[in-house]
Amino acid sequence: MRKTLAWIGIALVTTFTGAMITSAGANSLVSSTPAAGSTIRNSPGALTLTTEVTILDIGNTVNVTDPHGARVDDGTVTVNDVDVIAGMQPLSVDGPYTVSYTLLSDNDVPLQGTFTFIYKAPSVISSASPTPTFTATTSPETVNGGGGVPVLIVGLIIAAFLVFVGLCVYTWNIFKKR
Repeated sequence: MRKTLAWIGIALVTTFTGAMITSAGANSLVSSTPAAGSTIRNSPGALTLTTEVTILDIGNTVNVTDPHGARVDDGTVTVNDVDVIAGMQPLSVDGPYTVSYTLLSDNDVPLQGTFTFIYKAPSVISSASPTPTFTATTSPETVNGGGGVPVLIVGLIIAAFLVFVGLCVYTWNIFKKR
């Protein structure tokens, strides 16, 4: 009985340690331009998302909507290693803009998230000067809402634990019958 409990304890520690190491290596958003929660005064020509892990060239989506829910991205998404660049239409409505993204990396769950930035149009628009580039970074906690381990990973850990317990009970019943 003591040996069985010791093996169960070792298996539990190994399972949860492995799951924590795996989730710690998961991809996350490092920064964005415009930054999450920032206020900008000039319409950006593109939106840039920077991640920890290299992004695949296919299957990524970035949607930017204005305060009325109309899309203002131009539908183009370009990947350059850890940077994902989405083309933007000129912004014209003051207020919060919502960025929703799904980014795919090799051997990882899709990185999904949403954040907002605020656009305040300048009072006088000058066409003679070029649009300056706004660059800022945010911490992953700000961009991801401070969330820790994704729900999918937690669900998989719980399912693995339940299967493990079921196998232990089954094995225990087999040994008891002998």
